Amino acid sequence: MAELMPVEAALAALLEGVLPLEAERIVCEAAAGRVLAEAVPATLDVPPFDNSAMDGYALHHADAGRVLPVAQRIAAGAPATPLPRGRCARIFTGGEIPPGADCVVMQEAVTVTPEGVAVPADMPAGNNVRRRGRDVTAGTPLLGAGQWLEAAALGHLAGQGITAVTVRRRPRVALLSTGDEIVAPGQPLGPGQIYNSNRPMLERLLARFGAEVVMTAAVPDSAEATRRLLGEAAEAADVVVTTGGVSVGEEDHVRPAVEALGRLDLWRLAMRPGKPLALGRLRREAGGEARFVGLPGNPVSSFVGAWLFLRPLVGALLDCPRLARLPEISARATFAAETGPRRHFMRVRLAFDDDGIVAHAFRDQNSAVLASCIEADALAVIPEHGRVREGERVRCLWLQLL
Repeated sequence: MAELMPVEAALAALLEGVLPLEAERIVCEAAAGRVLAEAVPATLDVPPFDNSAMDGYALHHADAGRVLPVAQRIAAGAPATPLPRGRCARIFTGGEIPPGADCVVMQEAVTVTPEGVAVPADMPAGNNVRRRGRDVTAGTPLLGAGQWLEAAALGHLAGQGITAVTVRRRPRVALLSTGDEIVAPGQPLGPGQIYNSNRPMLERLLARFGAEVVMTAAVPDSAEATRRLLGEAAEAADVVVTTGGVSVGEEDHVRPAVEALGRLDLWRLAMRPGKPLALGRLRREAGGEARFVGLPGNPVSSFVGAWLFLRPLVGALLDCPRLARLPEISARATFAAETGPRRHFMRVRLAFDDDGIVAHAFRDQNSAVLASCIEADALAVIPEHGRVREGERVRCLWLQLL
């Protein structure tokens, strides 16, 4: 029997020679979920001036403990004029600190009298003042290349008045389902047929990873059709993903088709679920090649394989380092497990108790039980020939985007 390939070796082979995709310029309104292709420098201080952190009164800290006449009123967006000593200014959140003032006392802490505002003593300089450039300083890096653009990053860009950014093109993926037994939802089931659960699952995962599914197809159990559809997929996509059909059975036509169109590497991985994995490359007529990934047909195996292999592949194409590996969490196991020669990736749900993070394993870890993935937010990793007893710490891979 051939030796099982370590997961790390298969991943290294998959990523060998992968280069980032070309860049494109897009408006920020369309940039959510995209990856920066070049660094963005800050050109403005944020905030652009010292401003008040709350509604209250601006003054010089040395004037605290006195009754101060109100010299001016400063709303957010209104200009401030210099404030003489012995005076205060009514100011609102976001209002500019007037020259001559260096602190703000909240309105709840003062007493308003006919003569002015009675300010408490011992008011330190800088109290309730948001300093210019506290968030961002002009001339420093704002966001780096490889940054995934989500809510806060988009807000950062808007705070600089930036309306367009240069991002990596989304990887184009073709997703092919093999086998006459696979039927699209909504169609009647024939004898021995099942509905295609892999396609919508993988489409959603690939979208979350930052890819764009540009082609889907059902591949019939025909050598000619398999070769034709794989060729069309290679022309349309950067990555071609199949589910099922990479074994050596009489109705498994993917292997010879990929070998005819490019190069195929078959691996028997030391992992559970997902031992069979096919990697390769498909030539394009005009030159270049598409990456090929053949995932197992079992839905749990495809789910786990997508997180462990497709996510870092998409990350390499996007040049996004944070997609290269899943975040790791140490948790206390509420289960016992033992493995043989294959590393086990158990679907678990993470929770908190008085002792910290705990991992609850789904009771049925069979590779055909997709229900084990619905509530799972991590994969508990049980090493080859390893054992975990209830109450021991276990390494978990957090199923998060970044």
